[in-house]
Amino acid sequence: MKTIIRIFLLFMLSLNASAQTPKHEVRAVWLTTIGGIDWPRSHSAYQQRQELTAILDQLCQANINTVMFQARVRASVVFPYADEPWDICLTGNPGQSPGYDPLQFCIDECHKRGMQCHAWIVTIPVGKWNTNGCKLIRQKYPNLIRKIGDEGYMNPEMSQTGDYLARFCAEVTRRYDVDGIHLDYIRYPETWKLKISRDQGRRNITDIVRKINRAVKAVKPWVMLSCSPIGKFDDLARYKSSGWNAYTTVCQDAQGWLRDGLMDALFPMMYFQGNHFYPFAVDWRQHSYGRIVAPGLAIYMLHPREKNWPLETVTREMSVLRELGLGCTFFRSKFFTDNTKGIYTFTQDFNLYPALIPPMTWAQKPAPLPAANLNVHRGMSFDQLSWSTARDRSGADYLLYNIYASEQWPVDVSDARNLVIARCRQQSVTIPNKGRSLHYAVTATDRYGNESAPVMSAGMGVKRTKPIDFRQLIMGHSLKKYK
Repeated sequence: MKTIIRIFLLFMLSLNASAQTPKHEVRAVWLTTIGGIDWPRSHSAYQQRQELTAILDQLCQANINTVMFQARVRASVVFPYADEPWDICLTGNPGQSPGYDPLQFCIDECHKRGMQCHAWIVTIPVGKWNTNGCKLIRQKYPNLIRKIGDEGYMNPEMSQTGDYLARFCAEVTRRYDVDGIHLDYIRYPETWKLKISRDQGRRNITDIVRKINRAVKAVKPWVMLSCSPIGKFDDLARYKSSGWNAYTTVCQDAQGWLRDGLMDALFPMMYFQGNHFYPFAVDWRQHSYGRIVAPGLAIYMLHPREKNWPLETVTREMSVLRELGLGCTFFRSKFFTDNTKGIYTFTQDFNLYPALIPPMTWAQKPAPLPAANLNVHRGMSFDQLSWSTARDRSGADYLLYNIYASEQWPVDVSDARNLVIARCRQQSVTIPNKGRSLHYAVTATDRYGNESAPVMSAGMGVKRTKPIDFRQLIMGHSLKKYK
């Protein structure tokens, strides 16, 4: 009964469009490469880079802060890797290099825009039985791949599967400046005829997750490990999952992975509406164990060729998730950037201000020591800021900086409305002031998301360059007689 009342109250609160935007919130998008359905739309390397930067520009303008970039498709990849071939989406020819590294390019372009880039790894499915990637693994690891229909799957019941995937994820983590490793399909296939107990099946999948966790964290402990479980964890007391859930159906103990520290974040695929959505969203929140949960929303269902949902179905879900303190993730990118039913336009207003990724406080790393010597050179239209380096105390590789601006001093860095630039790596920026006298604050953020105390620009005694009088430019000294 308490859950029903809470859902009703959250729904009523979600109708209040003036709810304050949170400072910390995951706003993510899955950017799909399989078949080029989101990207790439061309086999030209030049066009691919142009397309990807245009997509990332759009995501940035909607204050999206996390991009799940599909790096392993079906035992095929979009980066150079000795043990698996290039995916066909890049050139039209399986195994052929596009002449550049799309994963590296995406990481660099995301970071330029202050967005995180997570390498999206499809784990258990390895594609059609006779495709290059599936054949390569079968040749190297006989009996590791199970055939179901004409598809191949890595066998969750063999320890080699966890070893292989752990090596793969560690290699991506070692070679690339990814912000996260995102595991997809880390479960039993729904067509798998399970001949062991469900408990043993869950232990098998959890063993794979544990191996990947250890491998990734041994290389870069600040890299966020996440997965996309089935959207309903299990049957609830009053609401049933209709036979499709993570825990019982496909042996994904995703909530247990949060509880036991094997996952930093979950992105449940909540491609439902009404009572198939809200009670299960509350359940994810109640079993988040202080970690990150950002449910996936089925914006593809808005399209007339899909279920033709009204826009309000998704926007209400977004509002309730925000009231619950959860993030949200759009599946998938093209439906978002195409502004299907107005979802992009709505999100631009909904995410009116940037947001930081919630910090991974469970890693128990001290926040950075603040930057110093914030210098502000004020102009008529733009202010130039520079500051000295903050000091990292987390053991990670570098710091990022957040810039806040306000007409009030001291600048309130807890207010999302004052955040103007997030996750900036350089130590000097130019801020448009729109003719206002702005005060500034700069904080440092480590790779775990821990934020330092701010360094502020000077208060009331701040020196400001005298504004240029356009009338003086036009009329010269003769202006004086009119004063």
